[in-house]
Amino acid sequence: MKRSVATVVLALSVGLAACDDRSQAAPEGESPSIAAAEPAETAAPAAAPTPEAPGVAIDGAPTFAALYPGAQTDGAPLMASGPEGPGGIITFTTDATPDAVIDFYRQRAEKAGLSPIMAMNQGEARAYGASARAEKGASLQVVAAPGEDGLTSVQLSWNSGA
Repeated sequence: MKRSVATVVLALSVGLAACDDRSQAAPEGESPSIAAAEPAETAAPAAAPTPEAPGVAIDGAPTFAALYPGAQTDGAPLMASGPEGPGGIITFTTDATPDAVIDFYRQRAEKAGLSPIMAMNQGEARAYGASARAEKGASLQVVAAPGEDGLTSVQLSWNSGA
């Protein structure tokens, strides 16, 4: 399952890199989170969280890339910096549905001023990508697919922008 999620994320990343039709408008609300990412101790709430739900902030990530509430991380986020600014990737599981996870991140991205640039449904797997209109602006990609034991496996990647 992790291999198929990684393949989908790679395809999304290549697709996002090919997008260069952004305007010069900068996204709103890109302040970095200050709390460190830690595995959650409890399961996700019964009702789908709203974008205002705090989730767990990831140190160095923009607020739109907070962990889904109730997420259990597979490890620490992998952070890097490049010509498009600092970014990272993290994988986690949640008992929420793939649709609920994608909707949560879609709403957070839109609230931060990011514009949708792709969406994909393949079987029960879901993917979503959003980006700022600026050439080297912030971006978000999330892939959610059913995993083992009825949990949803999620791969979240972001770029804070240059």
